[in-house]
Amino acid sequence: MKFAVITDVHGNARALEAVLAEIDAFGDVSHIYCLGDMIGIGHETNEVLGILFGRNDVSMITGNHDEAVLALAAGREYPRSHLHVLAHHQWVADGMDKGFIAKLEKLPRVIREEFSGHRVLFTHYHMEKRKTEVPISEDPFSQIVEPNLDSAEKMFSGHHESLICFGHHHPRHFFHNDHTIYLNPGALGCNDKPEAPYAIVEAKDEAFEVEIKSATYDNKAFLEAYDKLQVPERDFILRIFHGGQASASLKKR
Repeated sequence: MKFAVITDVHGNARALEAVLAEIDAFGDVSHIYCLGDMIGIGHETNEVLGILFGRNDVSMITGNHDEAVLALAAGREYPRSHLHVLAHHQWVADGMDKGFIAKLEKLPRVIREEFSGHRVLFTHYHMEKRKTEVPISEDPFSQIVEPNLDSAEKMFSGHHESLICFGHHHPRHFFHNDHTIYLNPGALGCNDKPEAPYAIVEAKDEAFEVEIKSATYDNKAFLEAYDKLQVPERDFILRIFHGGQASASLKKR
């Protein structure tokens, strides 16, 4: 069996479409696991959610951006740790099709599966077990760490899965020790070049085989729309999350 792992789409429907087109073209990928942060940062909120909820071969979990936007849309307490991006999240929530609220509410924070006798954990990021069910206002999400085996082992100490798939950190994590593979293919929707990473995993009797891939796409119109739509914090977003790809003329004057 083969399955795909994607994460951190961040409101970038063009990148998502490019990745899904490649996955569909393979013809032998049975399922897709989307590891949260489908929305936020990017401006194509409804397009992304429409694509993902419109498929019957995708399992999703929520990330911190999804839950922060959902808190605003549903009138719940907003997480204090995200106050620095409140204006941006409010803009996203205001433009989100209200029909997606109930669908997002139903998504879990973690998914556990077993393939060929090997256990897999799908999560947006490591959370203490006692916090997996608490509101996001209690800030259960971890902070940035360096992408290496040592940090991955520390993050997921106490876990015994053969494969741990996660996102949240936008750089790629792909490390393993004698018993566990730690896989974060990297942020699909945020990159310093017009490429969208994802992973294909094949479950075999003896072990998992992982291949990290990247789909190229034309991101010019997507980047230009930040200015056209007057997306809050667009200068910061374009610089930090898209590597300053937009020309200076597109930035806020």
